[in-house]
Amino acid sequence: MTWTKSDEKSQRLELDDAKASRNLKHGLISLAVLIAMAVGLLLAVPSLHDVAHAILHMPIGWVLIAIGLEVLSCVGYVVCFLYVFDRTPARFGARVALSELAFGAAVALGGAGSVAVGAWLLIERGAKPGTVAERSAALFLLTSAINVITLALAGFGLWVGVLGGKNGTLLSLVPGVVGVVVFFGFLALPWIADRLIVDRFHGRVATWTCAISGTIRETAQLLFSLDWRLLGAVGYLWFDIAVLWVCFQALGHAPPLGSLVLAYQIGYLSNLIPIPGGIGVLDGSLVGMFVLYGVNDTRATSAIIVYHAISLWVPATWGTVAFLLLRRSRNQPVHWLAPKARRGSS
Repeated sequence: MTWTKSDEKSQRLELDDAKASRNLKHGLISLAVLIAMAVGLLLAVPSLHDVAHAILHMPIGWVLIAIGLEVLSCVGYVVCFLYVFDRTPARFGARVALSELAFGAAVALGGAGSVAVGAWLLIERGAKPGTVAERSAALFLLTSAINVITLALAGFGLWVGVLGGKNGTLLSLVPGVVGVVVFFGFLALPWIADRLIVDRFHGRVATWTCAISGTIRETAQLLFSLDWRLLGAVGYLWFDIAVLWVCFQALGHAPPLGSLVLAYQIGYLSNLIPIPGGIGVLDGSLVGMFVLYGVNDTRATSAIIVYHAISLWVPATWGTVAFLLLRRSRNQPVHWLAPKARRGSS
C-alpha cells in the first residue's frame, strides 16, 4: 500500500479536527465548572449575599435586552470578519467568525486560539496560508484599533467634561494620552521599520519586518476605507459595552458614560491572563476599576457577574453550533468570491 502526501494531509486535518473539537469541549466544561463555583461562592459567603440578592431580583426584561445586545455584538464581529476576509462566502465566513468567538470565550489563551482555529478552518477549505495569516493579523489589529480609539475618545471626553464621570487626571487624561500615543505609534510603525530595520538589515529580519509593515498598512487601509462594514468592528465593541450598561440599569442606575467606557476598557486588559473565559480574573479587574471610578462595589459586582455570564455564553453557545455545522459540512467545497477593490484604496 502506497502512502501519499494526500493521505498525510487528510490524516493531519482529521487530527486537527479532533484536537479543535476536544479543546472546545474541554473549554466549555471548564467554563461551566468555573461558573458553578462562582455561583456557589455567591450563595455560600455571607458578605456576598447582597450581590446574590441583587442578581436574583434583576428584571428579566433588562436581562433579555442585554442578551439581545450581545447577539448584536456577535453580528458585528461577523460583519467585520467578512469585511477583512472579503473573498469568503457569507454563510461560511459567518460560521468561521462565530467559531472564533466560541473558542475565544471558552478556551484558555482564547484570543490566540480563536485566531488559530479560524485560520485552520479557512486553510482547510482552500484559502492560501499566507493570505490567511496576513488577514487574521489585520482583523486583530483592526478590532484593537477601534478599542484604542474608543479609549482615547473616552479619556479626553471625560477630562474636558463632555462625558460624565470621575475625571481626575489619572482616570481620564492619562488613558486618553495612552490611546493617542498607541494609535499614532501603530500608524508610524511601517515608516519607522522601513528606515531603521529594512534599510540596515537583510535576510529573515528584513523579511519579517516587511511582512509586519505590510499588515499594518493593510489594517490602516481597512480602517480608513469608507465601507459600511467597518461599523461591524465598532458594533462588536460598543454593543458589548451596551450589555454592561444594561446590566447596571437593571440594578437601578448606570454609571456615567465616560466612567463606564474607561473602566470597561482598562479592566479588560486582565483578559490577557490565560484563564478560560477570564472567570474570576476579569470580574475582579472590572469590579476594581468601577470602584476606582466611584461605583458602589455591590452594584458593580452584581452587574459585572451578569454581564460576564451573558458575554461568555451567548458567543460560546452560538459559536459552538456554528463550529459543529462547519464540521458536518467539511467535505463540501467553498466557492471563494472574486477579489473586490476596497473603497478609499488607490
